[in-house]
Amino acid sequence: MITFSTIQKSQLEGAKRLDAEYYQPEYLEIVQKIQSVPHTSLDSYAEKVFSGPFGSTLKSESYQDAGVPFIRISDIGDLFIDQDTLVFISPDEHKRIYATRLNVGDIVLSKIGTVGRLSVISEELGEVNISENNIGIRLSKLPEEKKIALLFLLLSKYGQKQLLRKASGNIQLKLNVSDVESIQVPLFDDVMLRALKNIYIDFLSKRNESDSLYAQAEGLLLEELGLRDFKADEDLYSVVNFSDIQTANRMDAEYFQPKYEKIISVSRKHDGKALGELVTVKKGFEPGAGAYEDEGRLFIRVSSLSKHELLEKDQKYINKKLYDELKKEYEPKKGEILLTKDASPGVAYVLDKSVEGIISSGILRLKLKEEVNPDYLALCINSVVGQMQVERDAGGSVIAHWKPEQVKSLLVPILPKATQEEIAELVRESHAARKKAKELLEEAKRKVEELIESSAK
Repeated sequence: MITFSTIQKSQLEGAKRLDAEYYQPEYLEIVQKIQSVPHTSLDSYAEKVFSGPFGSTLKSESYQDAGVPFIRISDIGDLFIDQDTLVFISPDEHKRIYATRLNVGDIVLSKIGTVGRLSVISEELGEVNISENNIGIRLSKLPEEKKIALLFLLLSKYGQKQLLRKASGNIQLKLNVSDVESIQVPLFDDVMLRALKNIYIDFLSKRNESDSLYAQAEGLLLEELGLRDFKADEDLYSVVNFSDIQTANRMDAEYFQPKYEKIISVSRKHDGKALGELVTVKKGFEPGAGAYEDEGRLFIRVSSLSKHELLEKDQKYINKKLYDELKKEYEPKKGEILLTKDASPGVAYVLDKSVEGIISSGILRLKLKEEVNPDYLALCINSVVGQMQVERDAGGSVIAHWKPEQVKSLLVPILPKATQEEIAELVRESHAARKKAKELLEEAKRKVEELIESSAK
């Protein structure tokens, strides 16, 4: 169905935008509803809106393992920064680009690609800096409840559609600072501000509970394996037999670091089995970017997967016809483990329900063929036990592809069934708390939307 709208010349916003997409009825309706309630522009609401350091000489070789967190577009997660791939810059480098700093409670959002993805800077991160592909919103002078209200507004359809409307570009969408500054922000009353703050507090409580339970599960695993105080220290040298080099088909010193051998030795001591003995492994499919759609059936990529859940970050879709052709071979089912092998290899998640979609070629479907608890198995892969083996296979470099034969050879310690279940129950409780946190986030977005719509009548 074709949609259209008729507007007056005086409505062309100074003739800065003449493209029909900008004046789609759904966008006009969003703006009309916000403008019918007390509102202001984001540049009046925030202390400052700015882009990351344009033309910065900062390169990947400047990244460090510690220092000041440096937020890239790929780090923007589901409301919070994804710390699994976070990089850092030196205090001196941070000082050089200090004008683009953000602090706790400030917001960072993506400027290009999938525009409008955003995260709030948490207390855990403290002061950070951002890349040139991000836009920062500094809110230090605002009361906490107003920061929270803006966050939920931007996450709601009244924020997301405004951002999408403002974005321009044919091949790749892009937001300018002025686009974000012009976003219309409703002025909520004190009752609404308190309600949103209370939801946010409950949300944080459930997120923290989820993280704590998962840490308990991993702690119990390491305790049972005698690895509670394990430190992955680098040794200056190691002595190995020539037969070991032949078996591994590797002769780089990094592969034979004693820290890796300790993990392998501990796993063997606890009835360790190769992952290929425990599961069948099925690789996903890559139809190519040309097959991506804005809606349809899910196409689950590496960026969609975390050890806690399937993420909605930068989600892609395929049409129903292609889905029907591929689903028999590539649609994941309840109880299967999804495991990344490319980009960020070694991330495992157990599906608590079947998914109507297919997985990309960067993800493997693991289906149990031996009696081992799937949540326990996924935790082993996500823990230091699995991650050290992934690191070893990478040879100390950034691994782009984790080969299927390497995946199958990953050694998994097999603890008694009662211990497996105890660990798995903590993991399941962690996932349940995270699901509740997600429901609270959706509740806050609904409250924002309902208030605007009821007030606009």
